[in-house]
Amino acid sequence: MAVLFAGKKGLITGAASGIGRATAIRFAAEGAELTIADRNLAGLEETAAMMARTPRVQGYDAADYASCRALVDVAAADGLDIVCNIAGLLKWGPSDSFSAEDFDLLMHVNATSVFVICQAAMPHLLKSRGVIVNTASTAALQGQPYNIAYSASKHAVAAITRGLAIEYAAAGVRINAICPGHVVTPMTQNTPPPEGVDWALMMRNAPKLLDGSCEPEDIAEMFAFLASDKARKATGALFTVDGGQLAG
Repeated sequence: MAVLFAGKKGLITGAASGIGRATAIRFAAEGAELTIADRNLAGLEETAAMMARTPRVQGYDAADYASCRALVDVAAADGLDIVCNIAGLLKWGPSDSFSAEDFDLLMHVNATSVFVICQAAMPHLLKSRGVIVNTASTAALQGQPYNIAYSASKHAVAAITRGLAIEYAAAGVRINAICPGHVVTPMTQNTPPPEGVDWALMMRNAPKLLDGSCEPEDIAEMFAFLASDKARKATGALFTVDGGQLAG
């Protein structure tokens, strides 16, 4: 039976848990030779044990741009075809008390590190006519109260995705982003609601589908599609997987 990624070499960040883990497992099942990366080395080892093919395990710090570039050097040692930027950070709360330092941190981890990894990977992807799939969010497509920093960082990911897609389309490199809605992951489950949140306002765009919250595997399926030749005509696009959250 044919597999999607036979002979393809990929890098997946944020692979210690959640969407990154599910995507690594999915890609390995489809024949990809992977480097999986995160700052949580124990989580990476757990992910590696779940994969059909043994990956290269690499620790890195998304807030350290030298670490991001070094990660790409390791992942591209034998060539690079696919980059999935999944690592991210969530922190939210009333805007009148949200610190500028936390705002900067979310921008660095969620947005600037994505640009740095894309920039470092591009010479390799130009050779392979490769693919980048970034992780944006429904927060990239609407205003979200109490979530200003995260939303700003994901708007930036959307802009990075579209701008790079235009810049490199003629060279054969495709760049898209996925915009998940609510996904049941350690990041979302372990980020407690802060004081002073108006829940009616926060939940005005809840998923419309019955049981509309997503599992990490639901998002991994979209990563696999966009990274494969099945999506060969898609670039510069933002794909929502949100249970109808933004439908109206």
